Order: sequence, then structure tokens, then C-alpha cells
Amino acid sequence: MNAAELSVEFREICRYLGYRGTAPTPEVAEKISLCLSNLQKASVLSETHVVLPLESPEENVLVAGEMEIHSKNLYKNMRGCHACCLFAATIGIGCDRLIARAELTSMADAAIYQAAGAALIEAWCDVVNQEIIKEAKEKGLHARPRFSPGYGDFALTHQRDFEKILQMAKHCGIHLTDTLLMMPSKSVTAIIGLSETDTPCILQGCETCDHASTCSFRR
Repeated sequence: MNAAELSVEFREICRYLGYRGTAPTPEVAEKISLCLSNLQKASVLSETHVVLPLESPEENVLVAGEMEIHSKNLYKNMRGCHACCLFAATIGIGCDRLIARAELTSMADAAIYQAAGAALIEAWCDVVNQEIIKEAKEKGLHARPRFSPGYGDFALTHQRDFEKILQMAKHCGIHLTDTLLMMPSKSVTAIIGLSETDTPCILQGCETCDHASTCSFRR
């Protein structure tokens, strides 16, 4: 799949730009569409994922391969799972280059590229997530909502574990800075619990789910 084939909702870009209850002017809307088109042409999609056995030696502790995670939030999300999938995905360095160039000429364009890049990587993660769900179903397993390092009490330091387990630089060109930021910047890592028991979780995650307030697996 190439970036031009990804379905990116215009309203998602507007949301990242801070529009709440209002719509951009026709001139801004046209600029958003142009920047998104430029971004899709400049982006190179890549991803890597691996399925690992998942153990829980004690409450709020999870062990996936060589990674030991201490997280109340993730433990709650993964309850009942005996396997998990780690993945990393990126839209490539093109977005960072477009932002850097725009910052020299138009900060408005730079902001749009930032927003469009955020929407584009999420759209790509949804596609990767769907493939993981499909692969899991073929094994009789069901997927929980994806959960990324840095969310809740899932420590960002686990990015180093993802880097090692997934060999991110080798397989999709993602590198970590000394402060654990990913380069290219529009990249995502996440863990997905796999269970033999189905749950009503939706791909878009807890933020858009009508049952989030009562769900025992919410993020």
C-alpha cells in the first residue's frame, strides 16, 4: 500500500489543528487539501510486527518476551490475554522534511503538515491494526485496543524494548533519540493484547467508544 491509498478524514486533520465546533475557511480548507496531497506523495509507509507469548507473574506486571512491564493501566487492558503483538509503523521522513521547509516560509503550512502527518500515521496504524486483527482471527484469537508506550503509566522507556525486539531501524527505518523520541517523528509503536475471549473493542479506540466509561479493558 502507498500513502495515496490511505483514507484520511479531513475532520481529523482539522481536529489536530484545533478546530472545535467550527470549520476552516474555504481558503484554509484548500490549503489543507494541498498539504495532504503533498504529504501523501512524500510519504513511504512501512511497518513491522511480531507476536509474543504474554505472562503475568503478579498483579500489574506483564512479561512479553524479554520485556517486563510494570503498569496498572496496561495490566487492566491485557487481563485474560496469553499473547500479544508488538508493532511499529511509520510514514517515513518525508513529513519531517516538508515541515522543516515550511518553517522557513510559512508557519501555517508547517502546522498543517504536522496535523496532516498525525492523521496520516493514525490512518496507517489502523490499517496495520486491521491486519493484526485478521492474523489473530486466523489463530482463533481476538485483539484488544492498541496501547503505546508513554500512555497512562506504560513507561516511555519501553521504547528501547520495542527497538530491540522489533529491530525497528532494520525493518522500517525508525531510530530513537537519546530522549526516546522516534525519528521519523510520525512513527508509532504499540502493543496489542490477544485473547481467546472476544471483546466489544472498536478499532478507533476508547476515545470514540460509547462504552468506554464502563468497559473493563478501557485504556
